[in-house]
Formats: sequence, structure tokens, C-alpha cells
Amino acid sequence: MTGPDKQKLYPNENIKTVCYISNLPKRANVEIGEYTYYSDNKRSPEKFYENIEHHYQFLGDKLIIGKFCAIAEGVTFIMNGANHRMDGITTYPFNIFGCGWEKVTPTIKQLPFKGDTVIGHDVWIGQNVTIMPGVKIGDGSIIAANSTVVKNIEPYTIYGGNPAQCIKKRFSDEKVKFLLKLQWWNWDEEKIFNNLEKLTSEAGLDQLMKHGL
Repeated sequence: MTGPDKQKLYPNENIKTVCYISNLPKRANVEIGEYTYYSDNKRSPEKFYENIEHHYQFLGDKLIIGKFCAIAEGVTFIMNGANHRMDGITTYPFNIFGCGWEKVTPTIKQLPFKGDTVIGHDVWIGQNVTIMPGVKIGDGSIIAANSTVVKNIEPYTIYGGNPAQCIKKRFSDEKVKFLLKLQWWNWDEEKIFNNLEKLTSEAGLDQLMKHGL
């Protein structure tokens, strides 16, 4: 045995509050890496897609989540469909109410569009975090509970607050550079299993930097 079955929705049958969301039915414009899980103690974690709001296929924006991410309950992804036109006097969306107001329906090009929302690998997102459209979150980063993420987050940093700000770097620049090159999340199951102790301690990181694998 070299770890849980990545093809199973519930990798631990005794815990029904945590599931591998890459094994949920596929949804257009959503990509989720292997071993990434969603945890929810209030409702079935299989309802993860309900946390993706204002995501309309015709806009074309994607939500891309890497491998080995840990996503806590209540995390909300706000996508580009929530945007209002902002170049006029008012931002009020007259057109959606019809009755003649549809004459000012904006084109897609007239609406703010922030692009894809991209979550890197090995990212830990705390409870009730809100992630705004087009944000890029770097590998190995941590986002504190109840934060609102409105701008890109560098790899291996800890962010928190509303709006979320950098609290500190997790490692030195030298170690971050090494980890981004290492890309342990792309190792096969056996290699990960054989290096679990190194992956779960800073001493292990030092060993890898000094001696390699």
C-alpha cells in the first residue's frame, strides 16, 4: 500500500465529510487536480460546485485548481459573471430587468473581465475564504480563514484578512526556488510514499536540498 486510491470520491470510507473533488462529475470550465480535497461538516462535500458562483459557460472563464490542495468548508469562488459595467455614470444593471431596459444590454467586451481563476498546487484555503475573479494563487501558499482574496498571491506565502495581505513567507527565497523546481506533487505514488517524512518536516526539506533524492 502506497497511499489512498486517488480515483475514489471518498478516499477514507470512515470520513464522509472529505472527498477528492477531482472525482466529482465533470463541469465545464472547471479543472481540478488529483488528491485535492474539499471538507464540509455542514453538508455533503459533493456539493462543492455550489461554492462556484456566477460562473457562466458563455463567458469562457475557467476555475483551475492544482493537485494536493486542501479546501475548507464555506470557501467561495466568485467568477466573472458577477461583474457589472463600470464605464458609465451608474453600475446598475438595467438590462436584466427587461421591459425596454434591455436596450442598454452590454456586450461581453464592455464588462470587466479578469480572466481565469487559478489555484496552484499544495494550497491550503481556510474556512469561509472568498476568492475574487481572475486571482492567481501560487503553489504552497496558505490563506487564513474568513479572508477575501482580491489580488494574486505569491508561492509559499501566508495571506490573511479582508482584503487579504501577506502575513509572512513560509520559507526563504532559496527554499522556495528549490520547491518550485522540485514539484513534488508530480511524483508518482510510490515516490511520495517513500518520502512522506521528508515532505512533512522542515528538516526533511533541508535534507532534500543538501542530499537530493
